[in-house]
Amino acid sequence: MTRLAVFDCDGTLVDSQANICRAMELAFDSAQLPLPDRAAIRRIVGLSLVEAVARLAPEVEPALHASVAEDYKRHFRAMRTGGGLADEPLFDGVRAAIERLLADGWLLGVATGKSDRGLALILEHHGLSDHFVTLQTADRHPSKPHPSMLELAMAEAGANPENTVMIGDTSFDIAMAAAAGVHPIGVAWGYHTVAELTAAGARHVLDHASALPALAETLCPLPVAMRA
Repeated sequence: MTRLAVFDCDGTLVDSQANICRAMELAFDSAQLPLPDRAAIRRIVGLSLVEAVARLAPEVEPALHASVAEDYKRHFRAMRTGGGLADEPLFDGVRAAIERLLADGWLLGVATGKSDRGLALILEHHGLSDHFVTLQTADRHPSKPHPSMLELAMAEAGANPENTVMIGDTSFDIAMAAAAGVHPIGVAWGYHTVAELTAAGARHVLDHASALPALAETLCPLPVAMRA
């Protein structure tokens, strides 16, 4: 029996809002568009870039959405290579929860609006590159809440929806979980409110990562014959 826990990245594993907000502000400034406020930027974290820009600037032409998204990536790379990135720490308790899930026999994955390169750098920085068996990013999928990321994650891990949980901080994550038929788990330390997560369909919203392994076990218990 394969049990799979899939994590969102930004706002769930790591606190990356400072860098995301700064790169988006620079991209909008390059396009001579009014700067969105940071509260609005935090609300689109988790979406693929073009979709995120479209939500922040719905009044402009779609071609400009794509252009701003490319500028965002350019500015983010410049911040990284120039040493201008702020620290992107793991949220409290996340590493211990990951280690506990692995010890309990879970397979782990990530489903994120980041690029392959961006996700790889985050995982490498935190020494987590070898912890995940499936990594799904915006480079190969439509934006959340489309279920494509979770569907491929399950296919790669050999898991089914009944034994898969999706852990995320935004309503996009919860809606994606519902679309894929997996168990949604919201987290309260990210970028959407508990009320928004609940409205999107999350029956469980964690205040701290330490509660994750026990909840995942409750949602996807091992058969009695397989328990140690």
